[in-house]
Amino acid sequence: MTSPSQTAVQTDPSGLGPEGTGKIKGSKNGELVGRSPGQLMWIRFRRDRAGVISGCVVLAFFLIGLLAPVISKLYGKDPYTRYGQITPGLLVNGYPAQPNGGVSSEFWFGIEPGLGRDVFTQLIYGIRTTLYLSVAITLVSVLTAIVMGVAAGYFGGRIDYFIGRIIDLLMAFPNQLFFVAFVPVVGAIFVAPEDAMATWMRCLILILVLWFLGWMSLARLLRGTVLSLREREFIDAAKVSGASPARIIRRELLPNVMTPILVQTTYMLPNFVTAIAGLSFLGVGLVEPTPDWGRMFANAADYYRNDITYLFFPGVAMVIFIVAFNLLGDSVRDAFDPKRAR
Repeated sequence: MTSPSQTAVQTDPSGLGPEGTGKIKGSKNGELVGRSPGQLMWIRFRRDRAGVISGCVVLAFFLIGLLAPVISKLYGKDPYTRYGQITPGLLVNGYPAQPNGGVSSEFWFGIEPGLGRDVFTQLIYGIRTTLYLSVAITLVSVLTAIVMGVAAGYFGGRIDYFIGRIIDLLMAFPNQLFFVAFVPVVGAIFVAPEDAMATWMRCLILILVLWFLGWMSLARLLRGTVLSLREREFIDAAKVSGASPARIIRRELLPNVMTPILVQTTYMLPNFVTAIAGLSFLGVGLVEPTPDWGRMFANAADYYRNDITYLFFPGVAMVIFIVAFNLLGDSVRDAFDPKRAR
Protein backbone atom coordinates (compact mmCIF):
# COMPACT_ATOMS: atom_id res chain seq x y z
CA MET A 1 0.00 0.00 0.00
CA THR A 2 1.34 3.42 -0.93
CA SER A 3 1.90 5.83 1.94
CA PRO A 4 0.55 9.43 1.73
CA SER A 5 4.07 10.82 1.49
CA GLN A 6 4.90 8.52 -1.40
CA THR A 7 1.70 9.50 -3.17
CA ALA A 8 2.45 13.19 -2.75
CA VAL A 9 5.93 12.79 -4.13
CA GLN A 10 4.97 10.58 -7.06
CA THR A 11 2.10 12.79 -8.18
CA ASP A 12 4.03 16.06 -8.01
CA PRO A 13 4.44 16.91 -11.72
CA SER A 14 6.65 19.92 -11.15
CA GLY A 15 9.35 18.11 -9.24
CA LEU A 16 9.52 21.03 -6.82
CA GLY A 17 8.03 19.30 -3.79
CA PRO A 18 4.93 20.15 -1.74
CA GLU A 19 3.30 23.45 -2.69
CA GLY A 20 6.03 24.00 -5.26
CA THR A 21 8.60 24.84 -2.59
CA GLY A 22 11.28 22.67 -4.11
CA LYS A 23 12.50 21.59 -0.68
CA ILE A 24 12.09 17.84 -1.11
CA LYS A 25 11.87 15.24 -3.80
CA GLY A 26 11.18 11.52 -3.99
CA SER A 27 13.82 8.90 -4.66
CA LYS A 28 13.19 5.40 -5.99
CA ASN A 29 12.82 3.87 -2.53
CA GLY A 30 10.29 6.50 -1.47
CA GLU A 31 12.61 8.47 0.80
CA LEU A 32 12.50 12.24 0.96
CA VAL A 33 15.76 13.75 -0.25
CA GLY A 34 16.70 17.43 -0.30
CA ARG A 35 17.49 19.24 -3.54
CA SER A 36 20.55 21.42 -3.94
CA PRO A 37 20.13 25.11 -4.93
CA GLY A 38 21.63 24.28 -8.31
CA GLN A 39 19.05 21.57 -8.94
CA LEU A 40 16.22 23.89 -7.95
CA MET A 41 17.59 26.61 -10.25
CA TRP A 42 17.81 24.17 -13.16
CA ILE A 43 14.21 22.96 -12.59
CA ARG A 44 12.90 26.53 -12.51
CA PHE A 45 14.90 27.43 -15.60
CA ARG A 46 13.55 24.45 -17.57
CA ARG A 47 10.00 25.53 -16.78
CA ASP A 48 10.67 28.97 -18.32
CA ARG A 49 9.88 28.45 -21.99
CA ALA A 50 11.34 31.79 -23.08
CA GLY A 51 14.56 31.04 -21.24
CA VAL A 52 14.93 27.60 -22.80
CA ILE A 53 14.28 28.91 -26.32
CA SER A 54 16.70 31.80 -25.76
CA GLY A 55 19.33 29.39 -24.46
CA CYS A 56 18.95 27.22 -27.55
CA VAL A 57 19.31 30.26 -29.82
CA VAL A 58 22.43 31.44 -28.00
CA LEU A 59 23.90 27.93 -28.12
CA ALA A 60 23.17 27.78 -31.86
CA PHE A 61 25.12 31.01 -32.42
CA PHE A 62 28.11 29.65 -30.52
CA LEU A 63 27.98 26.38 -32.43
CA ILE A 64 27.83 28.28 -35.72
CA GLY A 65 30.88 30.29 -34.72
CA LEU A 66 32.75 27.22 -33.50
CA LEU A 67 31.93 25.18 -36.59
CA ALA A 68 32.36 28.00 -39.12
CA PRO A 69 35.29 26.27 -40.92
CA VAL A 70 33.31 23.03 -41.16
CA ILE A 71 30.21 24.82 -42.43
CA SER A 72 32.31 26.72 -44.95
CA LYS A 73 33.89 23.51 -46.24
CA LEU A 74 30.53 21.79 -46.61
CA TYR A 75 29.08 24.91 -48.24
CA GLY A 76 31.97 24.99 -50.69
CA LYS A 77 32.94 28.65 -50.28
CA ASP A 78 35.12 30.80 -48.05
CA PRO A 79 34.88 34.42 -46.81
CA TYR A 80 37.97 35.64 -48.67
CA THR A 81 37.52 34.65 -52.32
CA ARG A 82 36.13 37.43 -54.54
CA TYR A 83 33.62 35.34 -56.45
CA GLY A 84 31.93 38.34 -58.03
CA GLN A 85 35.20 39.48 -59.63
CA ILE A 86 36.42 36.09 -60.88
CA THR A 87 33.05 34.91 -62.24
CA PRO A 88 31.66 37.07 -65.07
CA GLY A 89 28.06 38.15 -64.74
CA LEU A 90 27.74 38.11 -60.98
CA LEU A 91 28.40 41.85 -60.56
CA VAL A 92 27.14 44.71 -62.72
CA ASN A 93 28.61 48.14 -61.95
CA GLY A 94 29.86 46.73 -58.65
CA TYR A 95 26.48 45.43 -57.46
CA PRO A 96 24.93 41.93 -57.68
CA ALA A 97 23.33 41.29 -61.07
CA GLN A 98 20.57 39.12 -59.63
CA PRO A 99 17.81 40.62 -57.45
CA ASN A 100 17.85 40.53 -53.64
CA GLY A 101 21.60 40.95 -53.41
CA GLY A 102 22.35 37.93 -55.55
CA VAL A 103 20.60 35.43 -53.26
CA SER A 104 20.46 32.07 -55.02
CA SER A 105 21.01 28.37 -54.49
CA GLU A 106 24.72 28.99 -55.07
CA PHE A 107 25.03 32.03 -52.79
CA TRP A 108 22.55 31.57 -49.95
CA PHE A 109 22.81 35.11 -48.58
CA GLY A 110 23.96 36.74 -51.82
CA ILE A 111 27.31 38.32 -52.61
CA GLU A 112 29.00 41.42 -51.30
CA PRO A 113 28.84 44.51 -53.55
CA GLY A 114 32.19 45.68 -54.83
CA LEU A 115 34.43 42.78 -53.83
CA GLY A 116 31.92 40.05 -54.63
CA ARG A 117 32.63 37.86 -51.58
CA ASP A 118 30.09 35.36 -50.26
CA VAL A 119 27.90 36.98 -47.58
CA PHE A 120 26.98 33.74 -45.81
CA THR A 121 30.57 32.75 -45.02
CA GLN A 122 31.43 36.36 -44.20
CA LEU A 123 28.63 36.33 -41.63
CA ILE A 124 29.44 33.02 -39.93
CA TYR A 125 33.14 33.87 -39.73
CA GLY A 126 32.25 37.35 -38.46
CA ILE A 127 30.09 35.76 -35.74
CA ARG A 128 33.03 33.49 -34.87
CA THR A 129 35.46 36.40 -34.54
CA THR A 130 33.14 38.61 -32.52
CA LEU A 131 32.01 35.87 -30.14
CA TYR A 132 35.57 34.68 -29.53
CA LEU A 133 36.65 38.19 -28.59
CA SER A 134 33.54 38.78 -26.46
CA VAL A 135 34.01 35.55 -24.51
CA ALA A 136 37.69 36.36 -23.87
CA ILE A 137 36.89 39.89 -22.67
CA THR A 138 34.03 38.64 -20.50
CA LEU A 139 36.17 35.98 -18.83
CA VAL A 140 39.00 38.40 -18.07
CA SER A 141 36.57 41.07 -16.82
CA VAL A 142 34.68 38.64 -14.57
CA LEU A 143 37.87 37.26 -13.04
CA THR A 144 39.13 40.79 -12.37
CA ALA A 145 35.80 41.78 -10.85
CA ILE A 146 35.80 38.73 -8.58
CA VAL A 147 39.31 39.40 -7.30
CA MET A 148 38.81 43.13 -6.76
CA GLY A 149 35.22 43.04 -5.49
CA VAL A 150 35.64 40.13 -3.08
CA ALA A 151 38.93 41.51 -1.74
CA ALA A 152 37.42 44.94 -1.14
CA GLY A 153 34.34 43.54 0.55
CA TYR A 154 36.06 40.96 2.75
CA PHE A 155 39.20 42.76 3.91
CA GLY A 156 37.72 46.27 4.10
CA GLY A 157 39.84 49.08 5.53
CA ARG A 158 42.58 50.47 3.33
CA ILE A 159 42.17 47.73 0.74
CA ASP A 160 38.49 48.58 0.35
CA TYR A 161 39.28 52.31 0.17
CA PHE A 162 42.03 51.85 -2.42
CA ILE A 163 39.99 49.52 -4.67
CA GLY A 164 36.92 51.73 -4.28
CA ARG A 165 38.80 54.80 -5.48
CA ILE A 166 40.13 52.87 -8.48
CA ILE A 167 36.59 51.80 -9.37
CA ASP A 168 35.26 55.35 -8.97
CA LEU A 169 38.03 56.72 -11.18
CA LEU A 170 37.52 54.18 -13.96
CA MET A 171 33.75 54.54 -13.89
CA ALA A 172 34.20 58.27 -14.50
CA PHE A 173 35.62 57.54 -17.96
CA PRO A 174 33.13 57.83 -20.86
CA ASN A 175 33.31 54.27 -22.18
CA GLN A 176 32.57 54.73 -25.86
CA LEU A 177 34.83 57.76 -26.28
CA PHE A 178 37.61 55.98 -24.41
CA PHE A 179 37.32 52.91 -26.63
CA VAL A 180 37.40 54.94 -29.85
CA ALA A 181 40.27 57.14 -28.71
CA PHE A 182 42.53 54.59 -27.05
CA VAL A 183 42.40 51.63 -29.43
CA PRO A 184 44.61 53.46 -31.99
CA VAL A 185 46.80 54.86 -29.18
CA VAL A 186 47.44 51.45 -27.65
CA GLY A 187 48.09 50.06 -31.12
CA ALA A 188 50.71 52.75 -31.78
CA ILE A 189 52.49 51.80 -28.56
CA PHE A 190 53.05 48.22 -29.70
CA VAL A 191 53.42 48.68 -33.48
CA ALA A 192 55.29 51.34 -35.43
CA PRO A 193 53.03 53.52 -37.64
CA GLU A 194 54.77 52.37 -40.83
CA ASP A 195 54.25 48.65 -40.01
CA ALA A 196 51.09 46.68 -40.62
CA MET A 197 49.48 45.45 -37.42
CA ALA A 198 48.89 41.70 -37.20
CA THR A 199 45.35 40.46 -36.62
CA TRP A 200 46.27 38.79 -33.31
CA MET A 201 47.70 42.11 -32.10
CA ARG A 202 44.47 43.94 -32.98
CA CYS A 203 42.48 41.30 -31.11
CA LEU A 204 44.76 41.61 -28.07
CA ILE A 205 44.41 45.41 -28.09
CA LEU A 206 40.62 45.15 -28.25
CA ILE A 207 40.66 42.72 -25.33
CA LEU A 208 42.89 45.01 -23.24
CA VAL A 209 40.95 48.20 -23.92
CA LEU A 210 37.47 46.70 -23.41
CA TRP A 211 38.62 44.84 -20.29
CA PHE A 212 40.08 48.02 -18.79
CA LEU A 213 36.63 49.57 -18.41
CA GLY A 214 34.53 46.41 -18.37
CA TRP A 215 34.87 44.95 -14.87
CA MET A 216 33.93 47.75 -12.44
CA SER A 217 30.14 47.33 -12.26
CA LEU A 218 30.37 43.66 -11.32
CA ALA A 219 33.19 44.39 -8.84
CA ARG A 220 31.09 47.03 -7.07
CA LEU A 221 28.12 44.62 -6.93
CA LEU A 222 30.29 41.84 -5.47
CA ARG A 223 31.80 44.23 -2.93
CA GLY A 224 28.36 45.11 -1.57
CA THR A 225 27.29 41.47 -1.45
CA VAL A 226 30.46 40.36 0.35
CA LEU A 227 30.16 43.24 2.85
CA SER A 228 26.82 41.82 3.98
CA LEU A 229 27.98 38.19 3.92
CA ARG A 230 31.11 38.71 6.01
CA GLU A 231 28.97 39.65 9.03
CA ARG A 232 26.97 36.40 8.89
CA GLU A 233 27.30 33.63 11.46
CA PHE A 234 28.81 31.05 9.11
CA ILE A 235 31.73 33.40 8.38
CA ASP A 236 32.30 33.95 12.10
CA ALA A 237 32.19 30.18 12.61
CA ALA A 238 34.79 29.66 9.88
CA LYS A 239 37.08 32.25 11.50
CA VAL A 240 36.70 30.64 14.92
CA SER A 241 37.57 27.24 13.45
CA GLY A 242 40.90 28.67 12.29
CA ALA A 243 40.20 28.83 8.55
CA SER A 244 42.51 31.11 6.59
CA PRO A 245 41.10 34.11 4.67
CA ALA A 246 41.84 32.32 1.39
CA ARG A 247 39.85 29.28 2.49
CA ILE A 248 36.94 31.41 3.75
CA ILE A 249 36.79 33.26 0.46
CA ARG A 250 37.05 30.08 -1.60
CA ARG A 251 34.75 27.82 0.42
CA GLU A 252 32.28 30.23 2.05
CA LEU A 253 32.03 33.49 0.09
CA LEU A 254 32.44 32.52 -3.57
CA PRO A 255 29.63 29.91 -3.58
CA ASN A 256 27.31 32.57 -2.16
CA VAL A 257 28.11 35.16 -4.82
CA MET A 258 27.78 32.86 -7.84
CA THR A 259 24.25 34.11 -8.51
CA PRO A 260 25.19 37.76 -9.26
CA ILE A 261 28.28 36.57 -11.13
CA LEU A 262 26.30 34.34 -13.50
CA VAL A 263 23.49 36.84 -13.98
CA GLN A 264 25.81 39.77 -14.68
CA THR A 265 27.89 37.66 -17.05
CA THR A 266 24.85 37.05 -19.23
CA TYR A 267 24.44 40.83 -19.52
CA MET A 268 28.11 41.67 -20.00
CA LEU A 269 28.77 39.40 -22.98
CA PRO A 270 26.17 40.93 -25.37
CA ASN A 271 27.37 44.39 -24.35
CA PHE A 272 30.88 43.44 -25.43
CA VAL A 273 29.50 42.04 -28.69
CA THR A 274 27.92 45.38 -29.55
CA ALA A 275 31.04 47.28 -28.38
CA ILE A 276 33.31 45.25 -30.67
CA ALA A 277 30.91 45.67 -33.58
CA GLY A 278 30.73 49.39 -32.90
CA LEU A 279 34.50 49.79 -32.91
CA SER A 280 34.78 47.93 -36.21
CA PHE A 281 31.97 50.06 -37.62
CA LEU A 282 33.93 53.20 -36.68
CA GLY A 283 37.10 51.82 -38.27
CA VAL A 284 39.18 51.30 -35.12
CA GLY A 285 38.46 47.60 -34.65
CA LEU A 286 39.29 44.70 -36.90
CA VAL A 287 40.16 45.51 -40.50
CA GLU A 288 40.23 43.72 -43.83
CA PRO A 289 40.48 40.90 -44.65
CA THR A 290 39.43 39.53 -41.24
CA PRO A 291 35.68 38.79 -41.32
CA ASP A 292 33.91 40.85 -38.70
CA TRP A 293 30.29 41.45 -37.76
CA GLY A 294 30.72 45.18 -37.19
CA ARG A 295 32.59 45.82 -40.43
CA MET A 296 29.71 44.24 -42.36
CA PHE A 297 27.53 47.02 -40.93
CA ALA A 298 30.13 49.59 -41.95
CA ASN A 299 30.18 48.26 -45.51
CA ALA A 300 26.39 48.13 -45.59
CA ALA A 301 26.31 51.86 -44.84
CA ASP A 302 27.85 52.39 -48.29
CA TYR A 303 25.76 49.77 -50.10
CA TYR A 304 22.28 50.10 -48.64
CA ARG A 305 21.01 52.57 -51.25
CA ASN A 306 21.45 50.03 -54.03
CA ASP A 307 21.57 46.75 -52.08
CA ILE A 308 19.61 46.71 -48.82
CA THR A 309 19.86 42.92 -48.68
CA TYR A 310 23.51 43.08 -47.63
CA LEU A 311 22.47 44.85 -44.41
CA PHE A 312 19.53 42.54 -43.74
CA PHE A 313 21.33 39.32 -42.79
CA PRO A 314 23.96 40.68 -40.34
CA GLY A 315 21.38 43.06 -38.88
CA VAL A 316 18.80 40.35 -38.22
CA ALA A 317 21.48 38.04 -36.82
CA MET A 318 22.73 40.74 -34.43
CA VAL A 319 19.21 41.57 -33.20
CA ILE A 320 18.33 37.91 -32.65
CA PHE A 321 21.53 37.26 -30.71
CA ILE A 322 21.26 40.34 -28.46
CA VAL A 323 17.56 39.78 -27.69
CA ALA A 324 18.09 36.06 -27.01
CA PHE A 325 21.02 36.70 -24.68
CA ASN A 326 19.14 39.39 -22.76
CA LEU A 327 16.12 37.08 -22.36
CA LEU A 328 18.47 34.34 -21.23
CA GLY A 329 19.90 36.67 -18.61
CA ASP A 330 16.40 37.49 -17.33
CA SER A 331 15.55 33.79 -17.13
CA VAL A 332 18.74 32.94 -15.26
CA ARG A 333 18.07 35.76 -12.80
CA ASP A 334 14.50 34.57 -12.21
CA ALA A 335 15.65 30.96 -11.82
CA PHE A 336 18.08 31.96 -9.08
CA ASP A 337 15.61 34.33 -7.41
CA PRO A 338 12.02 33.17 -8.01
CA LYS A 339 10.62 35.81 -5.63
CA ARG A 340 11.77 38.51 -8.06
CA ALA A 341 9.75 36.91 -10.86
CA ARG A 342 6.62 37.00 -8.73
